[in-house]
Amino acid sequence: MSFLMSYLIKPLAYLSLPALVLRYLSDRSPIVKYYVRLTTYLSTLGVLSIWGVLVSIGMTAMGKRFDINYVVARSFYYVCGPLLGIDFVVEGEEHMSTPSAVYIGNHQTMLDILYLGRIFPKQSSIMAKKELKWAPLLGQYMALSGAVFVDRKNSKDALHALAKAGDEMKSKGVSLWVFPEGTRSSSEAPDLLSYKKGAFHLAVQAGVPIVPVVCENYWRLYRKGVLDEGTLKIRVLPPIPTKDLTAADVTELAERTRESMLQTLKDISVRVPSDARESTPKPSTVPTPASVPESESIVDVRELLPEGKSTSREEAPTASQRSVAGSESEATDEDMVVVDRP
Repeated sequence: MSFLMSYLIKPLAYLSLPALVLRYLSDRSPIVKYYVRLTTYLSTLGVLSIWGVLVSIGMTAMGKRFDINYVVARSFYYVCGPLLGIDFVVEGEEHMSTPSAVYIGNHQTMLDILYLGRIFPKQSSIMAKKELKWAPLLGQYMALSGAVFVDRKNSKDALHALAKAGDEMKSKGVSLWVFPEGTRSSSEAPDLLSYKKGAFHLAVQAGVPIVPVVCENYWRLYRKGVLDEGTLKIRVLPPIPTKDLTAADVTELAERTRESMLQTLKDISVRVPSDARESTPKPSTVPTPASVPESESIVDVRELLPEGKSTSREEAPTASQRSVAGSESEATDEDMVVVDRP
């Protein structure tokens, strides 16, 4: 028996030694702590991506493909959240059960994946650029989870994909998650970039409500050289109806939604203490989470169609048709919903 215990305990002791050393160094060096925690986050993301492919295969076979994102997102949150010591308090979570809606959230850094893991709704999907369909693992996972792939270089195909997504939302009760800022933006003061209009055109076309979701500004927890523990607030605002709206209302709808979300962001965000600003480490080579190229954003909303194109019909268009036509004449290919690698 003692031999068996020795056989088991010694390997565990050797394996735990690096973890203890890293823990010791993390407690004494903010930079080491940052890198250790960042590596933990990215490693967990990598492992869960493999899990996502396995889940997508099984749930597709069960006829639950539109719940794949929900299961994988929750899995990531329940694994990575405790590892990093980051938790969320959610207000208005009852609005996340809104059937068939366009959910829009503020986009700060790659840490947004963690807050998505906490609240991503069931029966929800994403729209992604066509190139990702062939990405190893990611493309297969997205295809199995019901993602709508869009060719940004072909405006006709983009319009068709938009119409198809709207029809699917109405017929199957599917929702869509979008970051309307189009790229990540993080700063000490809570703020939002201007909104792209693709998500709003889609909501109007499908006649589904828009549900704004705001995560507080977490610059104090995650910025260059810093990744700390803490509790963050998420506030889900009441659904904004789009029934009877047309493409002519999209600009005002987007602006009104942004103003509401910006005010909420300021209300729920914790003021950054002066000592936190002064104590920010300044390593020579640290990945910058605050701002990344647009092609690397998680969900990127881009213009749907080239400017100046229009359609003509003998019959008066319906509200849904007017929205599609409006997006065709007004938008460009920089307002599409695009999902990219984190």
